[in-house]
Amino acid sequence: MSKTELASKVNELKELKAMADELAAEITAIEDIIKQDMTASGVDEMIVGVYKVRYKTVVSNRFDSTAFKQTHAELYQQYTKQIESRRFSVA
Repeated sequence: MSKTELASKVNELKELKAMADELAAEITAIEDIIKQDMTASGVDEMIVGVYKVRYKTVVSNRFDSTAFKQTHAELYQQYTKQIESRRFSVA
C-alpha cells in the first residue's frame, strides 16, 4: 500500500471513529432519558411495544487485587504473570 493510500485509510478510520463517538454519545443520551423516566415512574422493568426494558440494580462480587497486593504482597507476586500484547493507536 502506498503512503497516499495509507494516509487515505487513516483519514477514513479517523472519520469513522468520530462518527462512532457521536453515535455512542447519542445512544447514551437516549438511554439516560429512558432511565430517568423509569426512575421517575418507580419501575425497574416495563414493556414498551414489543420490547421489555429493564433498569435494575445488579450486585456482583469482584476480587480487590489492590487490597490483596497491599496485605499479601509476596503471595500476589507469586501469582502475577507478565502478559505481552500489541496496542494499535492513531494520534
